[in-house]
Amino acid sequence: MPQQQPSPDTPDFSGFWVALVTPFRDGAVDHTALAALVRRLADDGVTGFVPCGSTGEAAALDETEQLAVLDTVLGAAGGLPVVMGISGYHLGKATAWARRLSERPLAGLLVAAPHYVRPSQAGLLEWFHAIADASSVPVLVYDIPYRTGVSIARETLLALAEHPRIRGIKDCGGDMAKTRAVIADGRLQVLTGEDHQIFGTMAEGGVGAIAASGNVQTRRFVQLVKLLAANRLAEARAEWQALQPLVELLFAEPNPGPVKALLAHAGEMRDELRSPMTRASDSLRERLVALDARLNRP
Repeated sequence: MPQQQPSPDTPDFSGFWVALVTPFRDGAVDHTALAALVRRLADDGVTGFVPCGSTGEAAALDETEQLAVLDTVLGAAGGLPVVMGISGYHLGKATAWARRLSERPLAGLLVAAPHYVRPSQAGLLEWFHAIADASSVPVLVYDIPYRTGVSIARETLLALAEHPRIRGIKDCGGDMAKTRAVIADGRLQVLTGEDHQIFGTMAEGGVGAIAASGNVQTRRFVQLVKLLAANRLAEARAEWQALQPLVELLFAEPNPGPVKALLAHAGEMRDELRSPMTRASDSLRERLVALDARLNRP
C-alpha cells in the first residue's frame, strides 16, 4: 500500500518522533539532563520531539513546569520540530492552554480525547474542533482509549479530517480496521503510538511513529523507520526483529519506568519518577541492561 503523502500546503509529520521522558532530580525537573537528551536524540537522527505526553509524566507536571519543559526542548532541538502534548477534561482550560502554547514556535499540538468523562462521539467532535479552532498550529489527534476511557470512532476521525488544522493521528486505538480506513482515506497522516505496531502500521501505509522506545537505541529505530518508508521490507524486518524484544521489555512495567531505568544506567539522568509512577523493578532493569548491551554489539 502506498504511504500517505501530504499535499504541498500541509505540514508533514512523517518520520520517527520521540515521546520524551522528563528527567527529575530531587523532585524537580532536571533541565540540564533534558537538554542533553534532546541534543543526543537530534544527533541520532530523529525527526522531532513530543514533550509532555504520557511518557513525559505530564499529569504530574503543573502548567509552569510544562512550559519550562517545552522551552528547554525548543532551545535544545537545534531547529527540529516539536509537537506539544495536551490532555485534560475541562474544555475551557484546554482551549486556553492551546492558545497559550500556540504562542511558541511549535510544529503542532498532540491532543488526547478528554479522560475520565467518557463523552459521546458528538462530544469528541466538539472537544477536538474547539481545541483546533483555538490553536494556530496544526493538531494531531491522540487516540488512546486505554488511558482516556473513550475510543474515537472511525466516522469521528474521518469527520475530524475535514478541519483544516487537524492533520494527523497518533494511533493507539487498537483497531487495525480503523487504522486502515484512516490510511485509505488519506487526509490524516497516521503515526503509530504503539511501539510494537511500528512495523505493521507503516507496512500498511502509515507515515511513521511517535515512540517512547526511541529514547534508547535511537539510531536503530530511526533506521527502521527509514527502511519502512523506503519500502525495504526485508531489511526493515531484520531490524525490527532485533528491536522487538527491547520494545517488549520497555513496556513490561508501566512506562516510563523501564525507559528511565535504561537511560539512568547510561548516565543520562537519574532513575527518578513522580509518584504514583514508580521505578522499574531491579529484575527488569537487569534484563534491559543485558539486552541493550547485546544490541550495542557490532
